[in-house]
Amino acid sequence: MVTLTETELKEGILEAIDRAKALSKPILVSEVQEINHIDPLAFFTAGREDFFGERFFWKDPTDETFIAGLGICGQIQSDQAAGRFFHVEKEWERFIQDAIIYNRFQVDGIGPMMFGGFSFDPIKKKSKLWAKFSDSLFHIPTFMYSEVQGKGYLTTNVLCTQHDDESLIEVVQSERQRLFDSLLNSQNNEVHQLIKEEEIQPEEWKETVRTIVEELKQGSLEKVVLARETRLFFDKKIQAEYVLSQLLKLQRESFIFAFESNGDCFIGASPERLIKMSGKSLFTTCLAGSIARGKTEEEDKQFGEELLNDPKNLIEHQYVVEMIKEAMEETCEEVLLPEKTHLLKMRDIQHLYTPVIGKAKEDTSLLLLVDRLHPTPALGGLPKQAAVERIREIEDLDRGFYGAPLGWLDYRGNGEFAVSIRSGLIQKDEASIFAGCGVVKDSNPDSEYIETKIKFRPMLTALGGINK
Repeated sequence: MVTLTETELKEGILEAIDRAKALSKPILVSEVQEINHIDPLAFFTAGREDFFGERFFWKDPTDETFIAGLGICGQIQSDQAAGRFFHVEKEWERFIQDAIIYNRFQVDGIGPMMFGGFSFDPIKKKSKLWAKFSDSLFHIPTFMYSEVQGKGYLTTNVLCTQHDDESLIEVVQSERQRLFDSLLNSQNNEVHQLIKEEEIQPEEWKETVRTIVEELKQGSLEKVVLARETRLFFDKKIQAEYVLSQLLKLQRESFIFAFESNGDCFIGASPERLIKMSGKSLFTTCLAGSIARGKTEEEDKQFGEELLNDPKNLIEHQYVVEMIKEAMEETCEEVLLPEKTHLLKMRDIQHLYTPVIGKAKEDTSLLLLVDRLHPTPALGGLPKQAAVERIREIEDLDRGFYGAPLGWLDYRGNGEFAVSIRSGLIQKDEASIFAGCGVVKDSNPDSEYIETKIKFRPMLTALGGINK
């Protein structure tokens, strides 16, 4: 049972309406309350009827932060390619300018916050697959539940205009009460069944790998990451909340996310942080080079040792380390890297892994770093610009949000973005899942194909395509 105390929301709405009339522009009111613990997935599920297509969900790998948002109080979207990170940052600053905020807690991820992401390549011709997602798309939720280090917080956001009156208070309060009433019967009861799996042009994809290998042997490119798609067909509409429940069971050590837009849902469980910012503290991850998990403890250890000593994977990983190190040194007062590369073991796959910590310079913002880091050589290639241009030319797939930055940014400048790999796009009773691999001059097309099959597993399993 959740009890909401008498709040400052009424007072804030009345003040915001007056301010909106004076300034002739909408004014945001945001109120944060500490509340009893709620299951974040139940909160997400409770919005299925009233807020379908307007929900998001986020969990970090340590279970320190869960965020679920319902409704769209505001939206920042753009299909412009040039300066898109700067544009979103400025639009966010404009949105929260003159806002009335009631938040007495010094906690990241509460209060006014935007959640969303960017497409992998805004210049790539858009396909029907991603028609419901702009190249830059962020939602500011109406209601948001944040669980941070075990404590629960409810944020309510209301955008007041000069045409509103005090009746808005009752509308918001009744909507919020209806949401909490629906928490009592939010269940995931519609389980879908996979009826068909269709790999999109696998032989053509292998041929593309061969083409790139020959180019790498001849030219200046060092690495190109190629991705592909598998389309899944089910007997009924897929419930995002059911898929999230499976990801939370099976991929707990990942960033688990869902982001709805106009009925479609981008969803996944990524092992890869792009960047986290808390105050001036920055955290990022170098993740490149992978191998399957073993069936036994001994085999798993053997595979791990093989990965740690494999020249191709070590070179691929070092590309990422050097690029991220350079980006961090440009934007940080200090940067710390471990001396040795580690293994990051997920349920289906293990990776070469190097964490990086930095202290941001005064003028460094989170979206500046997102801009600087995307795409890492693990998702694009090297040299960065030339690799992305070649992917644009040769890859049939429209990656959309796959492999791109997805995450959140709060009004204090804190936030976190993941690289949205191990992901899929749900569209009613169908879904596309995506996977890629780094092609270098000694790559083997069949081996790279097998690697993508391994990378499909987390989403294929969560969607019900592989026995757990």
